[in-house]
Amino acid sequence: MDNAYLRVEGITVEFPGVCALDNISFSANTGEVHALMGENGAGKSTLLKVLSGVNRPSSGALWINDERHVFTNARQALAQGVAIIYQELTLAPNLSVAENLMLGQLPAHAGFIDRRALQLRAMQILKELGEENMNPATKVRELSIGQQQMIEIGRALLRNARIIAFDEPTSSLSIQEIRHLKRIVKRLRDEGRVVLYVTHRMEEVFEMCDAVTVFRDGQHICTHTTMEGLDQDTLVSEMVGRRIEDVYGYRLRPQGEVLLDVDALAGPGVRAPVSFNVRRGEVFGLFGLVGAGRSELMRLVCGADKPATGTVRLDGKVQHFASPGEAIRAGIAMCPEDRKSQGIFPVASVADNLNISCRRFFKRFGFLRNPSREVSNANDYIKQLSIKTPHHRTPISSLSGGNQQKVIIARWLSEEIEVFVMDEPTRGIDVGARRDIYTLLYDLTEHGKSVVVISSDLAEISSICDRIGVMRDGQLVDIVNRDEATPERLLGLALPA
Repeated sequence: MDNAYLRVEGITVEFPGVCALDNISFSANTGEVHALMGENGAGKSTLLKVLSGVNRPSSGALWINDERHVFTNARQALAQGVAIIYQELTLAPNLSVAENLMLGQLPAHAGFIDRRALQLRAMQILKELGEENMNPATKVRELSIGQQQMIEIGRALLRNARIIAFDEPTSSLSIQEIRHLKRIVKRLRDEGRVVLYVTHRMEEVFEMCDAVTVFRDGQHICTHTTMEGLDQDTLVSEMVGRRIEDVYGYRLRPQGEVLLDVDALAGPGVRAPVSFNVRRGEVFGLFGLVGAGRSELMRLVCGADKPATGTVRLDGKVQHFASPGEAIRAGIAMCPEDRKSQGIFPVASVADNLNISCRRFFKRFGFLRNPSREVSNANDYIKQLSIKTPHHRTPISSLSGGNQQKVIIARWLSEEIEVFVMDEPTRGIDVGARRDIYTLLYDLTEHGKSVVVISSDLAEISSICDRIGVMRDGQLVDIVNRDEATPERLLGLALPA
């Protein structure tokens, strides 16, 4: 404790009517990867904002290298060597790699940007990151998410950050990019930096981290200064305040006739004809690496893209969807991977988001809106799905990711959907909310619905699905039954031959 480079002492953050952090204290050492764990809303992100100067605490202080600090803006935090790599990256997409790396400290000569010095410094830092093949002149918008993340890390290194915090860094990365990130994090630790690591993925905590601090409801629950003797069940119970023996909670269900039948479907992102079917009561998984064609396949099924070949049958009837709206009215709906930009209307309320597509059922006299029925419908599903929200009028953007996902599912329950397509349904969602989502999916199948889950999480896809289709390079390479779906086999099928 006395040798800690970073000490958080008595940090309290209060917003109107909410205590986001309540007297938080813990410490982190140099040369340590320190995990911050907790459910959505536990206070992890609020703490990172205190560290970065975005939020000013009501009380308490940060001690960095034995000096007391209370940051009032991001510039002060940067000056003390604190850098935050947020899940929502903060790059300028229309600027080059080099310009993003050196933003705020561009080299100049005679009043103009020194392009040669800029290029050389960028190449040097890219080489340190193992990205020497990246062109410093490339516009950031042309890079993958993993490459953009490397630019954020490079920016932190250029500012000589001694404390680097990662907020859900692997949530949108491919398997190869995750491996590269893990190597970078290990290097940062070996250089003697303090690495704070926020993640919901348990395997990353036990593989990469040296210590872990657990938050719950804005309070510090405990800090484990070593991972020795710590197991996943203990960590989960500390996070959620109760014992969860099996996060996935798989349960056998009777399956009926084929509900969705896809025959020789091909189109944008799916280069070889794909055929598969999904039965009533079944959870069917689609696994593959980023770019394998999983989401693209289901976009063809759901009318978001036009197929070049093939047919889709729903309950035995051939369908030709010209739009997602037509698919929804027929009984197929897709919960997209990117909830924030594609799944919700962030400035609208929970009730508006829930009712947005089913309002035609609530009209009076055929054309007037019926607000009382909309409120009743919203409150019914808030209660039925245990959506944690202060009120149906609360902006959906203020809800956690898990509760936003529940609102989207409730939207389709209001539409009497038969086939639910869930694209990365638990990305960025804490362990307790994940269990709620899985339980909800099983409940749907027990009522005769079909569920298609698209996921890059090996543990998730092999634990909740009855069968799993593996995509590689725009084609379906195999369909694996649950009892044969080991992570090793699924990954072996997904990797290039």
